[in-house]
Amino acid sequence: MERKKSKKKIVITVIAVLILAFILLNIVLLGAMGGAGPFAFIKKNKLKNHPGNAPVYHLESVEVKEDSPLKGKSLCFLGSSVTLGAQSLDVSFADYIGKKDGCNYVKEAVSGTTLVDSGSNSYIQRMKNNISKDEKFDAFICQLSTNDASKKKELGTISSSENLEDFDTSTVIGAMEYIIVYARQTWDCPVIFYTGTKYDSEMYQQMVDALLKLQEKYDIGVIDLWNDAEMNAVSDEDYELYMADSIHPTQAGYRDWWTPKMEEYLYSYLADQK
Repeated sequence: MERKKSKKKIVITVIAVLILAFILLNIVLLGAMGGAGPFAFIKKNKLKNHPGNAPVYHLESVEVKEDSPLKGKSLCFLGSSVTLGAQSLDVSFADYIGKKDGCNYVKEAVSGTTLVDSGSNSYIQRMKNNISKDEKFDAFICQLSTNDASKKKELGTISSSENLEDFDTSTVIGAMEYIIVYARQTWDCPVIFYTGTKYDSEMYQQMVDALLKLQEKYDIGVIDLWNDAEMNAVSDEDYELYMADSIHPTQAGYRDWWTPKMEEYLYSYLADQK
């Protein structure tokens, strides 16, 4: 009986030591990574090891295009994880365009955030509070957030008005209308929305359809990767390299798949705005 009790105490002691070791590791890693924690550390290492995030695709490998039509222009990018580059070590098309095309740019992007105005991290609140009204932008480029679809936010309807106070920003469409009008009034520049590439989401399809209707109302630009036949024709092999999951590109996906398409659109659209 005494042996059994002794073994039980040893097992309990070992478990307690392992728990304490895990807690201490967590504290150490929190300090080393600014509060990210060990699981974020593991995730980051996994992302680093993805073939699409290999050093050959890093921002440092991009050559500057001296004759770019965007050279010297100032761009504002508003979005969530796709604009941030959450699965590509915080590097996205915004950074590739900034370096390759010699642009000045603001990248206001926070993962998990929505167009719908549901708090301080919403697109609308960050647009109003984090981006200076004194900036001089040549274009304001906004992501059609997948988070509104995954969180099943209300789609809403297109307003008959073009006044900020008339938009229902608790809905996706109302929030988009608010962003369009606010950006135009504040920075007096072209407004462009971009979509993600195709994935399995009926709600996001509805959001894309609504965006195209807003394009008709406001004559905004739309970089429609969702309905782009060329983008959707990518091979399975390339897709595995280009995407970390069904929504988020890798650095290879941004650099070699998304950025050229977005550059092509921006070159043409901004030239027509002159």
